[in-house]
Amino acid sequence: MEYMKKVLREAKMDCWTAGLLTVVAGVGTFLLLRRVGGGQEAKEKILRARNRRTESLRRAEEAVIRYKQSHQTTNLAPILELSLSQLTKQLHEGSLDPKDVFHSYVEKTLAVHKKLNCCTEILLESFDQLETVGSNKEGLLYGVPVSIKDNCGYKGHDSSCGVLLYLEKPVQEDSVLVQVLKKQGAIPFVKTNIPQGLLSYDCSNPIYGQTVNPHNLQKTSGGSSGGEGALIGGGGALLGIGSDIGGSIRIPASFCGICGFKPTSGRLSLQGLRSTCPGQKSVRASPGPMARDVDSIVLCMQALLCDHMFSLDPTVPPLPFNMQIYQSTKPLRIGYLENNGFQQPSPSMVRSVREVRALLEQAGHTFVPYQPLRIKETFYELLFKGTYADGAATLAKNMAGSPIDPTMKRAFPHTLPLRLRRIFSFLLEPWQPRTSLTLRARCGVGSIPELWEQHAAVEDYIKETIAHWRKCDIDVLLCPVIAPAYNFFYTGKNTAMLSYTWLYNLLNFPAGVVPVTTVTKEDEEELKHYQGIYQDEYDKFFKEAVTGAEGLPVAVQCVALPWQEELCLRFMKEVEQLVKQSRK
Repeated sequence: MEYMKKVLREAKMDCWTAGLLTVVAGVGTFLLLRRVGGGQEAKEKILRARNRRTESLRRAEEAVIRYKQSHQTTNLAPILELSLSQLTKQLHEGSLDPKDVFHSYVEKTLAVHKKLNCCTEILLESFDQLETVGSNKEGLLYGVPVSIKDNCGYKGHDSSCGVLLYLEKPVQEDSVLVQVLKKQGAIPFVKTNIPQGLLSYDCSNPIYGQTVNPHNLQKTSGGSSGGEGALIGGGGALLGIGSDIGGSIRIPASFCGICGFKPTSGRLSLQGLRSTCPGQKSVRASPGPMARDVDSIVLCMQALLCDHMFSLDPTVPPLPFNMQIYQSTKPLRIGYLENNGFQQPSPSMVRSVREVRALLEQAGHTFVPYQPLRIKETFYELLFKGTYADGAATLAKNMAGSPIDPTMKRAFPHTLPLRLRRIFSFLLEPWQPRTSLTLRARCGVGSIPELWEQHAAVEDYIKETIAHWRKCDIDVLLCPVIAPAYNFFYTGKNTAMLSYTWLYNLLNFPAGVVPVTTVTKEDEEELKHYQGIYQDEYDKFFKEAVTGAEGLPVAVQCVALPWQEELCLRFMKEVEQLVKQSRK
């Protein structure tokens, strides 16, 4: 009898909590829709943007057809099978024509886009650049077609960030990274899709729609560099440029089965990369490369870390790529993390780390148990509160006039009045403590003195973490990255899982991901018993998000201390090589 009473009490509690959450979401969405609108003017603006994309795709397709008709004896297909290092070697030797390479990748991109909806436009100026690319034949990326994320500035084109505010406001000059890519002989040729407002790890917006996963069309590609992940994972590009403020390079790389790398913020220039929250400094963004393999990431870093970038942006420290560190074979002391104690990982996430650890131990490396410091407190008080320090007012303002994308329906706190957020946070605290903490954190810091206190707390946390790292006497860290790819509409329902990636933006540590395995039937069976640490709605939603993923890629995350990009990449390369050898 007592057991039945307990069940009924819990059932009532769950219904009450679910009802309150529904009310919160409903009120927030209502207020959001009142503010952002989505009337006739917005519809017309979106239609014009879509027409511009359609026109660029049409003209690119016609150019490819003309080229193939005039080069009927040339077989472009084998070009797509070459790695970046093989491709650049043949381009520099002259055994490959940049025009053949370019048209083969434009054709493939068009095909991939039709399937995945990953591009926002083809940069038609790239056809003109192709005619003069020979002037940069000595560049490390001579003749290489490169994709760039929507927010990466390209002269004469929008950097929309998925919001109407930035539409029909073409940037006046190339971003520094685009200028350096061109100087190194690369040809930026396509812009790729993003989520609305960029602060999401899905990839959908009301202008260009939903990008889907190249390995399963019923899954998201991740975000915010989701268009990059999908295009490269689908074979439409060898190399791309993304940006990362909470895992926005690493998550889509993980979901789409490619490599992605987030350098220390400041190692690569941010000039010309647009944000919907400019001025936010608590959690730092970083641009970085995404590619099929680690060698391609390394080549891109070598190309970007050059005198031309240091001259264009003097705020970037003039640190060329240190090949000696990257090529070192010295055994490593590796920190080891399976579960951060805040959000239980999926079975495939845990298995991937364990399998890689076994390979690295066999290769002679030493492992040391590692746990991040005060992860729950840090997640809410430093990460969330810092990113939304203004109570998300800037984000809400910059989304004004835009209809809300379906993936953003749980973005209600952005426009819910602060007083209501605090009330709902108080009401939810007994039954949904993590939801309560999220709402409270999204209220921001309140005042300038409190913002300074928050910045000081971040600095203290970084110092403590580095001291903890050195006490453990580790060189690098092996840990999970979010995997496998989610079902649609779940990224907004589980922010807690971001603790596996977002933390390293707060710490400003370089971090990269390497695909190492795929989801097995055994992983799916084990997932059925997943309960999570808190057994709350976040755990429930995560389990639902990753179900039905057999065969999808799973990656691991490699981390190093600030400014040690070369060491982090050396670690990533070793993981990649050992995994390949184990498959043989």
